[in-house]
Amino acid sequence: MEEIDNKLAKLNRVLVDLGKVAVAFSGGADSSFLAAAAKKVLGDNAVTVTALSETLPEGERQSAIEFAKSIHIKHTEILISELKSQEFIANTSKRCYFCKRERFSVLENWALSQGLSWVLEGSNADDVDDYRPGMEALSEFTKVRSPLLEVGLTKAEIRAVSKEWGLSSWDKPSGACLSSRISYGVKITPERLKQVEQAETYLKQYCSGQIRVRYHKNLARIEVSSEQIGKLVEPGVAKKITEYFKGIGFVFVTIDLAGYRMGSMNETLPN
Repeated sequence: MEEIDNKLAKLNRVLVDLGKVAVAFSGGADSSFLAAAAKKVLGDNAVTVTALSETLPEGERQSAIEFAKSIHIKHTEILISELKSQEFIANTSKRCYFCKRERFSVLENWALSQGLSWVLEGSNADDVDDYRPGMEALSEFTKVRSPLLEVGLTKAEIRAVSKEWGLSSWDKPSGACLSSRISYGVKITPERLKQVEQAETYLKQYCSGQIRVRYHKNLARIEVSSEQIGKLVEPGVAKKITEYFKGIGFVFVTIDLAGYRMGSMNETLPN
């Protein structure tokens, strides 16, 4: 715990030095912790801002609103559409780069227009171990910082401290934007994003924890934790899921027997 305390002390010093900040707020465990930390240290000099786009599930939007209220921090929503970028909708392996570049350009300009010195985002120390081209885009901004990453806080440590602080986000499953569900090379459209969101929302009545519906054109590949797979393959449940998925446009419905894992779409990329 001493190591975590040292990291938290360092985080506090970083936040004090930054002064007035806007936390890019998705409502996930990391950005929620960062928002709570910023509120504790900076008070009303810290605000949260959520980028509303076609890639954000409505459930995540509502979660962000409720969490901001719970810690009494000012919360703003800004309309952003990554779908204006042809580079983004082409859905190459650099999709996240183009998304972050588009999103944080708007957030940075908004923050500066409000008299805020910095935009903070919630990457943590574990994120450097995954393929994340979005990190390259973030490095190109002069007024965007990643304090949790800078002080070396891991996801496990963030969850542990969040629990200690009584934050409702402490055990929230990791999230990702809806575009991450669409296989590389398949054009990202509002219709496909909505199709994935509807499918994942439907599955929540049958299982819990991490739920992903990966979009492979006319095939839906369902990822849930290994212990949840049995619930979905029960004959009656499987039949209802298949009927619903076909009703929203899928032809084939499959369950990935390897279970949920972060960034499974990256498994198709060259090593």
